[in-house]
Amino acid sequence: MKLLKISAVAAMVCTFCVSANAEVTKPKRELKNNMTEVYNVLPSGAENLTDAFANGIFYGRLRMNAFKWDWKDDNYNNDNKAFGLGGSMIYKTAPLSGLSATAGLYYSDSPFAGLRAANADIGDVKAGKDTFSRYNVKTNGDWYMAVLAQAYVQYDVLKTTFKAGRQIFESFLTKSNDTKMIPNTFEGYSVEMKELPKTTIRGAYFYAQKLRDHTSFHDVLTFKDASGDSWNNNDDSAVHKGLSYANFSAAGKDTEHKLIIADVSNKSIENLKVNVTYGSVPDVISSITGEINYQIGLSSGFTLTPGVRYMKQMDNGGGAIGGASLSGELGRDKNPTSNLGYKDRYSLDASLAMGRLVLKQGPLKVLVAYSAVTDEGDIVAPWRGFPTGGYTRAMSQYNWYANTKTTTAEVVYDFSKAKIIPGFSAMVRYAMQNFDEAKQAAGVQADSNILHIDLRQQIATGLNAKIRIGLASAKEHETGGDQDSYNEYRFELNYLF
Repeated sequence: MKLLKISAVAAMVCTFCVSANAEVTKPKRELKNNMTEVYNVLPSGAENLTDAFANGIFYGRLRMNAFKWDWKDDNYNNDNKAFGLGGSMIYKTAPLSGLSATAGLYYSDSPFAGLRAANADIGDVKAGKDTFSRYNVKTNGDWYMAVLAQAYVQYDVLKTTFKAGRQIFESFLTKSNDTKMIPNTFEGYSVEMKELPKTTIRGAYFYAQKLRDHTSFHDVLTFKDASGDSWNNNDDSAVHKGLSYANFSAAGKDTEHKLIIADVSNKSIENLKVNVTYGSVPDVISSITGEINYQIGLSSGFTLTPGVRYMKQMDNGGGAIGGASLSGELGRDKNPTSNLGYKDRYSLDASLAMGRLVLKQGPLKVLVAYSAVTDEGDIVAPWRGFPTGGYTRAMSQYNWYANTKTTTAEVVYDFSKAKIIPGFSAMVRYAMQNFDEAKQAAGVQADSNILHIDLRQQIATGLNAKIRIGLASAKEHETGGDQDSYNEYRFELNYLF
Protein backbone atom coordinates (compact mmCIF):
# COMPACT_ATOMS: atom_id res chain seq x y z
CA MET A 1 0.00 0.00 0.00
CA LYS A 2 2.92 2.37 0.68
CA LEU A 3 4.11 1.86 -2.91
CA LEU A 4 0.60 2.55 -4.20
CA LYS A 5 0.48 5.67 -2.05
CA ILE A 6 3.76 7.02 -3.46
CA SER A 7 2.86 6.04 -7.04
CA ALA A 8 -0.52 7.77 -6.89
CA VAL A 9 1.02 11.03 -5.68
CA ALA A 10 3.84 10.85 -8.23
CA ALA A 11 1.43 10.23 -11.12
CA MET A 12 -0.73 13.21 -10.20
CA VAL A 13 2.25 15.54 -9.70
CA CYS A 14 3.83 14.53 -13.03
CA THR A 15 0.60 14.96 -14.93
CA PHE A 16 0.01 18.32 -13.26
CA CYS A 17 3.42 19.53 -14.41
CA VAL A 18 2.78 18.41 -18.00
CA SER A 19 -0.67 20.01 -18.00
CA ALA A 20 0.55 23.27 -16.51
CA ASN A 21 2.82 23.80 -19.51
CA ALA A 22 0.22 22.88 -22.11
CA GLU A 23 -1.85 25.44 -23.93
CA VAL A 24 -5.46 25.01 -22.94
CA THR A 25 -8.04 27.01 -24.81
CA LYS A 26 -11.06 25.32 -23.26
CA PRO A 27 -11.30 23.52 -19.90
CA LYS A 28 -11.57 19.78 -20.40
CA ARG A 29 -13.88 19.64 -17.41
CA GLU A 30 -15.83 22.02 -15.22
CA LEU A 31 -17.56 21.70 -11.85
CA LYS A 32 -21.18 22.48 -11.16
CA ASN A 33 -22.08 24.07 -7.83
CA ASN A 34 -22.79 20.59 -6.43
CA MET A 35 -19.29 19.50 -7.55
CA THR A 36 -20.63 17.25 -10.31
CA GLU A 37 -18.10 17.06 -13.14
CA VAL A 38 -19.08 18.23 -16.62
CA TYR A 39 -16.90 17.00 -19.49
CA ASN A 40 -16.40 19.65 -22.18
CA VAL A 41 -13.82 17.69 -24.16
CA LEU A 42 -14.04 13.95 -24.89
CA PRO A 43 -11.71 11.74 -26.95
CA SER A 44 -12.43 11.66 -30.69
CA GLY A 45 -13.03 8.39 -32.52
CA ALA A 46 -10.26 5.91 -33.29
CA GLU A 47 -9.72 3.71 -36.35
CA ASN A 48 -7.59 1.04 -34.64
CA LEU A 49 -6.66 -0.23 -31.19
CA THR A 50 -3.43 1.75 -31.06
CA ASP A 51 -5.26 5.01 -31.75
CA ALA A 52 -7.90 4.13 -29.16
CA PHE A 53 -5.25 4.45 -26.45
CA ALA A 54 -3.05 7.05 -28.13
CA ASN A 55 -6.03 9.41 -28.61
CA GLY A 56 -7.29 8.90 -25.08
CA ILE A 57 -7.45 11.82 -22.64
CA PHE A 58 -6.29 12.16 -19.03
CA TYR A 59 -8.36 14.30 -16.66
CA GLY A 60 -6.57 15.41 -13.50
CA ARG A 61 -7.84 16.93 -10.30
CA LEU A 62 -6.07 18.21 -7.19
CA ARG A 63 -8.24 18.99 -4.20
CA MET A 64 -8.22 19.94 -0.55
CA ASN A 65 -10.99 19.87 2.05
CA ALA A 66 -10.94 21.21 5.61
CA PHE A 67 -13.73 20.81 8.19
CA LYS A 68 -14.56 22.22 11.61
CA TRP A 69 -17.62 21.06 13.57
CA ASP A 70 -18.52 22.93 16.76
CA TRP A 71 -21.35 21.52 18.89
CA LYS A 72 -23.20 24.01 21.07
CA ASP A 73 -23.34 21.68 24.08
CA ASP A 74 -20.28 19.49 24.51
CA ASN A 75 -22.02 17.43 27.18
CA TYR A 76 -23.75 15.43 24.46
CA ASN A 77 -21.33 15.48 21.51
CA ASN A 78 -17.64 16.09 20.86
CA ASP A 79 -16.35 18.87 18.61
CA ASN A 80 -14.39 17.52 15.68
CA LYS A 81 -12.25 18.48 12.71
CA ALA A 82 -10.87 16.89 9.55
CA PHE A 83 -8.52 17.64 6.67
CA GLY A 84 -8.05 15.96 3.31
CA LEU A 85 -5.45 16.46 0.60
CA GLY A 86 -5.30 14.49 -2.64
CA GLY A 87 -6.90 14.25 -6.04
CA SER A 88 -7.74 11.98 -8.92
CA MET A 89 -6.60 10.89 -12.35
CA ILE A 90 -9.21 9.73 -14.85
CA TYR A 91 -8.35 8.27 -18.24
CA LYS A 92 -10.79 7.79 -21.11
CA THR A 93 -9.84 5.88 -24.25
CA ALA A 94 -11.01 7.04 -27.66
CA PRO A 95 -14.05 5.07 -28.88
CA LEU A 96 -13.29 2.31 -31.37
CA SER A 97 -16.39 1.11 -33.24
CA GLY A 98 -18.42 2.44 -30.31
CA LEU A 99 -16.33 0.68 -27.66
CA SER A 100 -14.34 2.65 -25.06
CA ALA A 101 -13.14 2.40 -21.48
CA THR A 102 -12.70 4.67 -18.46
CA ALA A 103 -10.54 4.27 -15.35
CA GLY A 104 -10.42 6.64 -12.38
CA LEU A 105 -7.82 6.45 -9.61
CA TYR A 106 -8.57 8.53 -6.52
CA TYR A 107 -6.38 9.42 -3.57
CA SER A 108 -6.95 11.15 -0.24
CA ASP A 109 -4.66 11.71 2.74
CA SER A 110 -4.87 13.43 6.12
CA PRO A 111 -1.14 13.98 6.65
CA PHE A 112 -1.20 16.60 9.41
CA ALA A 113 -2.09 15.29 12.87
CA GLY A 114 -2.93 18.78 14.10
CA LEU A 115 -5.66 19.21 11.47
CA ARG A 116 -7.44 15.90 12.04
CA ALA A 117 -9.06 13.99 14.86
CA ALA A 118 -7.11 11.68 17.12
CA ASN A 119 -7.24 8.00 16.15
CA ALA A 120 -9.42 7.23 19.15
CA ASP A 121 -11.92 9.96 18.21
CA ILE A 122 -12.65 9.09 14.57
CA GLY A 123 -16.18 8.00 15.48
CA ASP A 124 -16.96 11.58 16.50
CA VAL A 125 -16.11 13.10 13.10
CA LYS A 126 -19.18 14.29 11.22
CA ALA A 127 -18.96 16.03 7.82
CA GLY A 128 -15.21 15.46 7.45
CA LYS A 129 -15.30 11.70 7.89
CA ASP A 130 -15.15 11.20 4.12
CA THR A 131 -11.57 12.50 3.95
CA PHE A 132 -10.37 9.18 5.44
CA SER A 133 -11.56 5.63 6.05
CA ARG A 134 -12.61 5.00 9.63
CA TYR A 135 -12.18 1.27 9.08
CA ASN A 136 -8.61 1.69 7.79
CA VAL A 137 -7.64 4.02 10.63
CA LYS A 138 -9.06 1.61 13.20
CA THR A 139 -7.53 -1.55 11.73
CA ASN A 140 -4.23 -0.30 10.25
CA GLY A 141 -3.75 3.27 11.45
CA ASP A 142 -3.83 4.41 7.81
CA TRP A 143 -5.12 7.94 7.23
CA TYR A 144 -4.87 7.72 3.45
CA MET A 145 -7.11 6.15 0.83
CA ALA A 146 -6.17 5.00 -2.67
CA VAL A 147 -8.89 3.37 -4.72
CA LEU A 148 -9.82 2.63 -8.33
CA ALA A 149 -13.33 4.00 -7.91
CA GLN A 150 -14.16 4.03 -11.64
CA ALA A 151 -13.27 1.21 -14.04
CA TYR A 152 -15.80 0.45 -16.76
CA VAL A 153 -16.18 -0.39 -20.42
CA GLN A 154 -18.67 1.56 -22.51
CA TYR A 155 -20.43 0.77 -25.75
CA ASP A 156 -22.29 3.40 -27.75
CA VAL A 157 -24.65 2.54 -30.57
CA LEU A 158 -26.97 5.12 -32.15
CA LYS A 159 -28.36 7.02 -29.13
CA THR A 160 -27.86 4.24 -26.60
CA THR A 161 -24.98 3.84 -24.13
CA PHE A 162 -24.10 0.69 -22.18
CA LYS A 163 -21.66 0.64 -19.26
CA ALA A 164 -20.29 -2.29 -17.29
CA GLY A 165 -18.06 -2.03 -14.23
CA ARG A 166 -17.36 0.56 -11.55
CA GLN A 167 -19.15 3.76 -12.40
CA ILE A 168 -20.91 6.93 -11.32
CA PHE A 169 -24.67 6.88 -11.79
CA GLU A 170 -26.47 10.15 -11.12
CA SER A 171 -30.16 9.55 -10.47
CA PHE A 172 -32.87 10.42 -7.98
CA LEU A 173 -31.73 7.64 -5.61
CA THR A 174 -28.02 7.33 -6.48
CA LYS A 175 -25.46 10.10 -6.69
CA SER A 176 -21.70 10.54 -6.73
CA ASN A 177 -22.11 13.27 -4.06
CA ASP A 178 -18.55 14.25 -4.91
CA THR A 179 -18.21 17.11 -2.41
CA LYS A 180 -15.33 15.61 -0.41
CA MET A 181 -12.33 13.66 -1.77
CA ILE A 182 -13.62 10.49 -3.48
CA PRO A 183 -17.05 10.03 -5.12
CA ASN A 184 -19.70 7.47 -4.27
CA THR A 185 -19.62 4.85 -7.04
CA PHE A 186 -21.36 1.59 -7.93
CA GLU A 187 -20.35 -1.69 -9.49
CA GLY A 188 -22.61 -3.30 -12.07
CA TYR A 189 -24.35 -2.44 -15.33
CA SER A 190 -26.25 0.55 -16.69
CA VAL A 191 -27.89 1.64 -19.91
CA GLU A 192 -29.10 5.00 -21.21
CA MET A 193 -31.36 5.33 -24.26
CA LYS A 194 -32.37 8.49 -26.11
CA GLU A 195 -33.96 6.83 -29.12
CA LEU A 196 -37.37 8.41 -28.53
CA PRO A 197 -37.79 12.16 -29.15
CA LYS A 198 -37.25 14.29 -26.03
CA THR A 199 -37.18 11.15 -23.89
CA THR A 200 -34.38 9.57 -21.86
CA ILE A 201 -34.77 6.05 -20.51
CA ARG A 202 -32.20 4.60 -18.14
CA GLY A 203 -31.72 1.44 -16.15
CA ALA A 204 -29.08 0.12 -13.74
CA TYR A 205 -28.32 -3.14 -11.98
CA PHE A 206 -25.75 -2.70 -9.22
CA TYR A 207 -24.38 -5.48 -7.04
CA ALA A 208 -21.90 -3.41 -5.01
CA GLN A 209 -21.31 0.13 -3.80
CA LYS A 210 -18.27 2.07 -2.60
CA LEU A 211 -19.11 4.92 -0.26
CA ARG A 212 -16.91 8.00 -0.23
CA ASP A 213 -14.88 6.95 2.83
CA HIS A 214 -14.29 3.35 1.71
CA THR A 215 -11.45 1.79 -0.26
CA SER A 216 -13.34 -1.38 -1.19
CA PHE A 217 -16.75 -2.14 -2.65
CA HIS A 218 -19.41 -3.58 -0.34
CA ASP A 219 -23.08 -4.52 -0.17
CA VAL A 220 -25.55 -1.85 -1.30
CA LEU A 221 -27.69 -2.05 1.84
CA THR A 222 -26.46 -4.34 4.64
CA PHE A 223 -25.25 -2.57 7.79
CA LYS A 224 -22.25 -4.12 9.58
CA ASP A 225 -20.42 -7.25 8.44
CA ALA A 226 -20.23 -10.81 9.75
CA SER A 227 -17.88 -9.73 12.54
CA GLY A 228 -20.23 -6.94 13.61
CA ASP A 229 -17.95 -4.16 12.38
CA SER A 230 -20.12 -1.13 11.61
CA TRP A 231 -17.51 0.54 9.34
CA ASN A 232 -16.92 -2.30 6.88
CA ASN A 233 -20.18 -2.44 4.95
CA ASN A 234 -22.85 0.15 4.16
CA ASP A 235 -22.27 2.69 6.95
CA ASP A 236 -23.79 5.70 5.19
CA SER A 237 -25.19 8.35 7.52
CA ALA A 238 -28.67 7.56 6.21
CA VAL A 239 -28.31 3.77 6.36
CA HIS A 240 -31.03 1.67 8.02
CA LYS A 241 -29.12 0.18 10.95
CA GLY A 242 -31.77 -2.46 11.54
CA LEU A 243 -31.06 -3.97 8.12
CA SER A 244 -27.88 -5.48 9.50
CA TYR A 245 -25.87 -8.58 8.68
CA ALA A 246 -26.96 -10.16 11.99
CA ASN A 247 -30.66 -9.42 11.43
CA PHE A 248 -30.68 -10.68 7.85
CA SER A 249 -28.88 -13.84 8.95
CA ALA A 250 -31.19 -14.42 11.92
CA ALA A 251 -34.19 -14.13 9.59
CA GLY A 252 -32.65 -16.65 7.18
CA LYS A 253 -32.30 -13.97 4.50
CA ASP A 254 -29.48 -13.19 2.10
CA THR A 255 -26.92 -10.64 3.35
CA GLU A 256 -25.89 -9.72 -0.20
CA HIS A 257 -28.25 -7.50 -2.14
CA LYS A 258 -28.74 -5.89 -5.53
CA LEU A 259 -29.92 -2.36 -6.30
CA ILE A 260 -32.13 -1.90 -9.36
CA ILE A 261 -32.85 1.57 -10.76
CA ALA A 262 -35.03 2.53 -13.72
CA ASP A 263 -36.03 6.05 -14.68
CA VAL A 264 -37.71 7.94 -17.51
CA SER A 265 -37.44 11.64 -18.29
CA ASN A 266 -39.69 13.30 -20.87
CA LYS A 267 -39.90 16.83 -22.29
CA SER A 268 -42.43 16.28 -25.09
CA ILE A 269 -44.70 19.06 -23.85
CA GLU A 270 -43.15 22.51 -24.11
CA ASN A 271 -41.82 23.82 -20.77
CA LEU A 272 -42.91 20.63 -18.98
CA LYS A 273 -40.45 18.07 -17.61
CA VAL A 274 -41.70 14.75 -16.23
CA ASN A 275 -39.55 12.24 -14.35
CA VAL A 276 -40.45 8.80 -13.03
CA THR A 277 -38.01 6.66 -11.04
CA TYR A 278 -38.32 3.10 -9.78
CA GLY A 279 -35.87 1.72 -7.25
CA SER A 280 -35.69 -1.69 -5.63
CA VAL A 281 -33.58 -3.86 -3.37
CA PRO A 282 -35.40 -7.13 -4.13
CA ASP A 283 -37.09 -8.84 -1.18
CA VAL A 284 -36.34 -5.86 1.06
CA ILE A 285 -37.69 -2.50 -0.13
CA SER A 286 -38.81 -0.69 -3.28
CA SER A 287 -40.08 2.74 -4.27
CA ILE A 288 -41.57 4.65 -7.15
CA THR A 289 -41.20 8.40 -7.49
CA GLY A 290 -42.82 10.87 -9.84
CA GLU A 291 -41.81 14.48 -10.41
CA ILE A 292 -43.26 17.25 -12.57
CA ASN A 293 -41.78 20.70 -13.23
CA TYR A 294 -43.47 23.29 -15.45
CA GLN A 295 -41.74 26.51 -16.46
CA ILE A 296 -43.86 29.66 -16.86
CA GLY A 297 -42.46 32.67 -18.68
CA LEU A 298 -42.94 36.04 -16.96
CA SER A 299 -42.06 39.60 -17.92
CA SER A 300 -38.56 41.11 -17.77
CA GLY A 301 -36.89 37.76 -18.38
CA PHE A 302 -38.24 36.09 -15.26
CA THR A 303 -39.41 32.47 -15.22
CA LEU A 304 -41.41 30.72 -12.52
CA THR A 305 -41.24 26.93 -12.28
CA PRO A 306 -43.64 25.09 -9.97
CA GLY A 307 -42.50 21.56 -9.17
CA VAL A 308 -43.90 18.62 -7.25
CA ARG A 309 -42.33 15.29 -6.29
CA TYR A 310 -44.06 12.28 -4.72
CA MET A 311 -42.30 9.16 -3.49
CA LYS A 312 -44.10 5.97 -2.48
CA GLN A 313 -42.03 3.42 -0.55
CA MET A 314 -43.16 -0.20 -0.41
CA ASP A 315 -42.09 -2.67 2.25
CA ASN A 316 -41.08 -5.93 0.61
CA GLY A 317 -39.86 -7.68 3.73
CA GLY A 318 -37.35 -5.21 5.14
CA GLY A 319 -39.65 -3.94 7.87
CA ALA A 320 -39.95 -7.36 9.51
CA ILE A 321 -36.17 -7.51 9.69
CA GLY A 322 -35.03 -3.98 10.51
CA GLY A 323 -38.14 -2.25 11.81
CA ALA A 324 -39.71 1.09 10.92
CA SER A 325 -36.91 3.31 12.25
CA LEU A 326 -33.60 4.01 10.47
CA SER A 327 -31.86 3.87 13.84
CA GLY A 328 -32.53 0.14 14.04
CA GLU A 329 -34.04 0.46 17.52
CA LEU A 330 -37.18 -1.36 16.33
CA GLY A 331 -35.33 -4.18 14.57
CA ARG A 332 -35.76 -7.86 15.33
CA ASP A 333 -32.63 -7.82 17.53
CA LYS A 334 -34.06 -5.17 19.86
CA ASN A 335 -36.53 -5.41 22.76
CA PRO A 336 -38.19 -1.99 23.03
CA THR A 337 -40.96 -1.53 25.57
CA SER A 338 -42.97 0.48 23.00
CA ASN A 339 -42.95 1.37 19.29
CA LEU A 340 -40.86 4.47 20.13
CA GLY A 341 -43.39 6.79 18.49
CA TYR A 342 -43.93 4.71 15.33
CA LYS A 343 -47.38 3.39 14.52
CA ASP A 344 -46.27 -0.01 13.20
CA ARG A 345 -42.98 -1.40 14.49
CA TYR A 346 -42.35 -3.76 11.57
CA SER A 347 -43.54 -1.75 8.58
CA LEU A 348 -41.46 0.31 6.15
CA ASP A 349 -44.40 1.38 4.03
CA ALA A 350 -44.15 5.16 3.69
CA SER A 351 -44.56 8.11 1.37
CA LEU A 352 -42.99 11.52 0.92
CA ALA A 353 -44.53 14.53 -0.81
CA MET A 354 -42.93 17.87 -1.61
CA GLY A 355 -43.46 20.96 -3.70
CA ARG A 356 -41.45 23.99 -4.73
CA LEU A 357 -41.52 27.27 -6.63
CA VAL A 358 -38.37 28.36 -8.45
CA LEU A 359 -38.04 31.95 -9.69
CA LYS A 360 -35.16 32.71 -12.08
CA GLN A 361 -33.89 35.77 -13.89
CA GLY A 362 -30.34 36.04 -15.21
CA PRO A 363 -27.95 35.55 -12.28
CA LEU A 364 -30.76 35.20 -9.72
CA LYS A 365 -32.50 32.08 -8.49
CA VAL A 366 -35.03 32.02 -5.64
CA LEU A 367 -36.56 28.81 -4.30
CA VAL A 368 -39.25 28.12 -1.70
CA ALA A 369 -40.16 24.53 -0.91
CA TYR A 370 -42.07 22.29 1.48
CA SER A 371 -41.87 18.56 2.21
CA ALA A 372 -43.83 16.16 4.41
CA VAL A 373 -43.27 12.51 5.27
CA THR A 374 -46.24 10.38 6.28
CA ASP A 375 -46.39 9.05 9.83
CA GLU A 376 -45.39 5.52 8.86
CA GLY A 377 -41.88 4.13 8.36
CA ASP A 378 -38.72 6.12 7.67
CA ILE A 379 -37.53 6.53 4.07
CA VAL A 380 -34.64 4.18 3.19
CA ALA A 381 -32.12 5.81 0.81
CA PRO A 382 -28.45 5.24 1.75
CA TRP A 383 -27.11 5.80 -1.79
CA ARG A 384 -26.37 9.56 -1.49
CA GLY A 385 -29.32 10.55 -3.63
CA PHE A 386 -31.17 12.48 -0.95
CA PRO A 387 -34.99 12.10 -1.33
CA THR A 388 -35.62 15.78 -0.47
CA GLY A 389 -32.60 17.05 -2.45
CA GLY A 390 -33.38 20.08 -4.60
CA TYR A 391 -36.39 20.85 -2.44
CA THR A 392 -35.94 21.06 1.33
CA ARG A 393 -32.70 19.33 2.26
CA ALA A 394 -30.05 21.46 3.98
CA MET A 395 -26.38 20.57 4.33
CA SER A 396 -25.70 17.71 6.78
CA GLN A 397 -29.44 17.25 7.42
CA TYR A 398 -31.64 14.17 6.96
CA ASN A 399 -35.28 15.21 6.92
CA TRP A 400 -36.98 12.06 5.65
CA TYR A 401 -37.82 10.50 8.99
CA ALA A 402 -41.47 9.58 9.50
CA ASN A 403 -43.80 12.51 10.26
CA THR A 404 -41.20 15.18 9.44
CA LYS A 405 -42.22 18.47 7.83
CA THR A 406 -39.74 20.97 6.39
CA THR A 407 -40.07 24.47 4.92
CA THR A 408 -37.14 25.93 2.99
CA ALA A 409 -36.21 29.22 1.31
CA GLU A 410 -33.11 29.61 -0.85
CA VAL A 411 -31.46 32.42 -2.82
CA VAL A 412 -28.62 31.89 -5.32
CA TYR A 413 -26.87 34.81 -7.01
CA ASP A 414 -24.11 34.59 -9.62
CA PHE A 415 -22.13 37.80 -9.21
CA SER A 416 -19.92 36.82 -12.13
CA LYS A 417 -22.86 36.43 -14.49
CA ALA A 418 -24.13 39.82 -13.29
CA LYS A 419 -20.67 41.25 -14.09
CA ILE A 420 -20.20 42.46 -10.53
CA ILE A 421 -17.49 40.14 -9.12
CA PRO A 422 -15.73 37.92 -11.69
CA GLY A 423 -15.95 34.23 -10.87
CA PHE A 424 -17.97 34.68 -7.66
CA SER A 425 -21.34 33.19 -6.71
CA ALA A 426 -23.23 32.79 -3.45
CA MET A 427 -26.09 30.75 -2.04
CA VAL A 428 -28.08 31.25 1.16
CA ARG A 429 -30.58 28.66 2.36
CA TYR A 430 -32.82 28.65 5.43
CA ALA A 431 -34.68 25.49 6.47
CA MET A 432 -37.20 25.04 9.26
CA GLN A 433 -37.47 21.37 10.25
CA ASN A 434 -40.35 20.01 12.28
CA PHE A 435 -39.52 16.51 13.54
CA ASP A 436 -41.76 14.22 15.58
CA GLU A 437 -40.79 14.56 19.26
CA ALA A 438 -42.41 11.21 20.05
CA LYS A 439 -39.70 9.53 17.95
CA GLN A 440 -36.69 11.00 19.74
CA ALA A 441 -36.23 7.74 21.66
CA ALA A 442 -35.66 6.12 18.25
CA GLY A 443 -32.92 8.60 17.37
CA VAL A 444 -34.89 11.37 15.60
CA GLN A 445 -33.51 14.83 16.30
CA ALA A 446 -35.31 17.81 17.78
CA ASP A 447 -36.97 20.58 15.75
CA SER A 448 -34.36 22.88 14.26
CA ASN A 449 -33.70 25.85 12.02
CA ILE A 450 -30.72 25.67 9.64
CA LEU A 451 -28.90 28.56 7.98
CA HIS A 452 -26.66 27.33 5.18
CA ILE A 453 -24.31 29.59 3.19
CA ASP A 454 -22.14 28.67 0.18
CA LEU A 455 -19.55 31.08 -1.24
CA ARG A 456 -17.70 30.03 -4.39
CA GLN A 457 -14.86 31.81 -6.19
CA GLN A 458 -13.15 30.85 -9.44
CA ILE A 459 -9.57 31.96 -8.86
CA ALA A 460 -8.18 30.99 -12.26
CA THR A 461 -8.98 28.61 -15.10
CA GLY A 462 -9.67 25.26 -13.45
CA LEU A 463 -9.01 26.56 -9.92
CA ASN A 464 -11.98 27.04 -7.60
CA ALA A 465 -12.39 27.79 -3.90
CA LYS A 466 -15.53 27.20 -1.89
CA ILE A 467 -16.57 28.09 1.65
CA ARG A 468 -19.57 26.38 3.23
CA ILE A 469 -21.15 27.39 6.53
CA GLY A 470 -23.96 25.61 8.36
CA LEU A 471 -25.54 27.08 11.52
CA ALA A 472 -28.08 24.82 13.24
CA SER A 473 -30.26 26.02 16.10
CA ALA A 474 -32.35 23.26 17.66
CA LYS A 475 -34.79 22.85 20.50
CA GLU A 476 -33.89 20.84 23.57
CA HIS A 477 -34.83 17.16 23.54
CA GLU A 478 -37.88 15.97 25.41
CA THR A 479 -35.54 14.33 27.91
CA GLY A 480 -33.60 17.60 28.24
CA GLY A 481 -30.50 19.14 26.76
CA ASP A 482 -29.58 20.75 23.45
CA GLN A 483 -28.19 17.75 21.59
CA ASP A 484 -28.58 18.99 18.00
CA SER A 485 -27.36 22.62 17.74
CA TYR A 486 -23.99 23.22 16.07
CA ASN A 487 -21.91 25.41 13.79
CA GLU A 488 -20.20 23.77 10.82
CA TYR A 489 -17.47 25.25 8.61
CA ARG A 490 -15.94 23.83 5.41
CA PHE A 491 -13.26 25.08 3.03
CA GLU A 492 -12.56 23.42 -0.32
CA LEU A 493 -10.04 23.94 -3.13
CA ASN A 494 -10.27 22.23 -6.53
CA TYR A 495 -7.88 22.40 -9.46
CA LEU A 496 -8.91 20.64 -12.67
CA PHE A 497 -6.37 20.02 -15.42
